[in-house]
Amino acid sequence: MQHEHTTVSHRFLEVRMESIGGLGANLAGKILSESGVLRQGLNGWYAASYGSEKKGSPVKAFIRFAPKEIEIRGTYPVDEPDVIAVFHEELLHEPSTLAGLREGGTLLVNTKRAPAQIRSQVGRDDVTIACVDALGISVREKTRINTAMLGAMCHVIPLLDVEAVRTGIAQTFSAKYQHLLDANLRTFDAGRDEVIEQAPLHELDVDGEDAVAIHPGVTPKKHKHRALGYDTAFIGGTIPTPGNSYHKDLTASRNGFIPAFNVDSCIHCAACEQVCPDACFVWETRDNGKGRQFQYLTGIDYQYCKGCQKCVVACPTDALSTIADDEEYVLAHRVVHHFAKEVEVR
Repeated sequence: MQHEHTTVSHRFLEVRMESIGGLGANLAGKILSESGVLRQGLNGWYAASYGSEKKGSPVKAFIRFAPKEIEIRGTYPVDEPDVIAVFHEELLHEPSTLAGLREGGTLLVNTKRAPAQIRSQVGRDDVTIACVDALGISVREKTRINTAMLGAMCHVIPLLDVEAVRTGIAQTFSAKYQHLLDANLRTFDAGRDEVIEQAPLHELDVDGEDAVAIHPGVTPKKHKHRALGYDTAFIGGTIPTPGNSYHKDLTASRNGFIPAFNVDSCIHCAACEQVCPDACFVWETRDNGKGRQFQYLTGIDYQYCKGCQKCVVACPTDALSTIADDEEYVLAHRVVHHFAKEVEVR
């Protein structure tokens, strides 16, 4: 079945996926690009950048489509995408995540939050904001986020043929994971059906000379939000997220889950501290009531937690449990490390 709005004029339709290792963005990009080329007759190009190939490391996937009469000769990354699909909402804190998104384009985010909340965070009134709880869908179906995001992308990009992508998913999983096929197809359909969209907040001044029809009546064009480079960098080449112990932020490394701390059940045995690879537990020294100084666990500094859940496994009580990663919960329950407080005072 072909969508109504599938016309592409004099340039490419470009998609960039922003993710971390373990969420399946690389595979999603392969399925999407192959579906467009092999089943829709489009010219296409795909590449991915995933560094050290481990969970939690940054992953970018690039897709470029063009009508069959237009050749794709470049192999350069997608710097000015029409659509950005963010597999992990914590990546929105990174300046490079939204870099280059065209006016009139679409920002698709895996989140429980509403489009208005995402728009308030990113400060873009000139793009469509689409939200889908891909993590919730994948937990419900016991699959991964990538097939839910594929469904959501089919919703926000009418150029994509839904049946072509479903066939791509079926062929991919039939080869080695036949027992997971039905669940992944349900995940795909749910991702497509559960997207919540909010159109740009003002009428866009666009010309159709150099544009692709992503949404009826809204065509993306080049915008001031260009890719990060020498002319868009911070003054003096300042790096706003330096890699040191204090500024280190591991929130984007989490795969959707965090440990929740119940102080009433804690026996302060430090089993969690022994297995934690990033020292995110905060302790304080207090009198134990018998005249001796004792170390008491006060909470978790979630800035340094990558959600590995080793602490939950090691905990001999129910003081630590696994819950879904939720920004409001993290902000309400984060206990800041003492050294961080000292740096802030200075």
